[in-house]
Amino acid sequence: MNKESPMKLEPLNVTNVRIEKLKSIFPEVFTEGGVDFNRLKAALGDMDALSDGRQVYGLTWPGKADAIRNIQIPSHGALLPCPEESINFDESENIFIEGDNLEVLKLLQHSYSEKIKMIYIDPPYNTGNEFIYPDNFHEGLQDYLKYSGQINDEGFKVSTNKETDGRYHSKWLSMMYSRLFLARNLLKEDGVIFISVDDNELANLKEICDEIFHEENFLGIFVVNSSPSAIDYGHVGKVHDYVLFYARNYKETETSQIPEEGKEFKYVDEVSPFNLYPLYNGNVAFNPDTRPNLYYPFYLNPKNKISDDFYEIGLDKKAGWVEVYPVVSRKDGIQRVWRWGKPKSKGELNKEIVGYKTDSGEYRVVQKTRHTGKMIRSIQDDKEVSSRKGTAQIEELFGKKVFTFPKPKELIKRHKLTDLYFSNVRIA
Repeated sequence: MNKESPMKLEPLNVTNVRIEKLKSIFPEVFTEGGVDFNRLKAALGDMDALSDGRQVYGLTWPGKADAIRNIQIPSHGALLPCPEESINFDESENIFIEGDNLEVLKLLQHSYSEKIKMIYIDPPYNTGNEFIYPDNFHEGLQDYLKYSGQINDEGFKVSTNKETDGRYHSKWLSMMYSRLFLARNLLKEDGVIFISVDDNELANLKEICDEIFHEENFLGIFVVNSSPSAIDYGHVGKVHDYVLFYARNYKETETSQIPEEGKEFKYVDEVSPFNLYPLYNGNVAFNPDTRPNLYYPFYLNPKNKISDDFYEIGLDKKAGWVEVYPVVSRKDGIQRVWRWGKPKSKGELNKEIVGYKTDSGEYRVVQKTRHTGKMIRSIQDDKEVSSRKGTAQIEELFGKKVFTFPKPKELIKRHKLTDLYFSNVRIA
């Protein structure tokens, strides 16, 4: 009976399924592979759970409990349309929102929860300049500015976050934690977030992102050529900044390739030129325990070459055919799984996936790849992504320097944002 049964025959590990569901909802409560139940209690509103004195792995700082508590305080603002400041207000499908970003993020939770494909943020780098902290929106704007120490009774700005402040890093971490937590809630299951930062808080930002998004959803760090001629201070002429890249769920994330001029191909068939790419999944987090549906054998006919280089393969066991499983990781000794499930593989047998014999005589199942592009590189070193380029573009738009170190359009475009008209909305 060749027809596949719609019923899954492998046993289901109910505990693992429930843990994965819990991790998708509360990634911040997992540490070193297990659940920190005090963090879980805090995520559910019990702030006393964070002060029981237990020592567990993770980043903590004075004010972290307040930052978590602040996430749970509902917004008291509202979004008001501003048609007179907008272009094509009734037709535009895009929104530009003015207001403090924490308040905006809270207001967006209801309408945009799990609906955003990509978020790019350029937060303060904590170089000694001011930013809003602590967060309190129960008062009006002027009361809030006084409360947060940004202005005095006469209305003059007084606050900065200097390195001489004993809570220099703590204030920044509390400010970032609540905003990143709420930003994650907005991401779709296959959504991603990019965060610009420099050396001052890179290590701390990576720590809190690993907690909020969970470390398995860390996709990489870009090194960006922000100042080609270098900023000469201290002991090193600084040329670069960083962009951290996280997914909501790395298992669902798909990224596009960038064009590659003059790419060469080793093979060609009736469809087009192609190269070979392993069909097994290179991430050891995907293994027979976590993805049992992706662990199954192919069968290869060593006596039937479908071309000079490739062998016939199938999914049914036949006499004389060689059983081929995904390879075992040489580094970790972990059994890998395929990237494709059986239904998809069945439709591409001897078309886009074929049997192959390595130089060492081992049989493999490989995929034909016809991409004319390549993965984006972790080092972005061309001048098109520099802050100098961004400054010139801002001055062209506004006729003056509006703010320091703006990001250029090209850097944003590489993260798939485009120039659009926006309707304007303001917090009230």
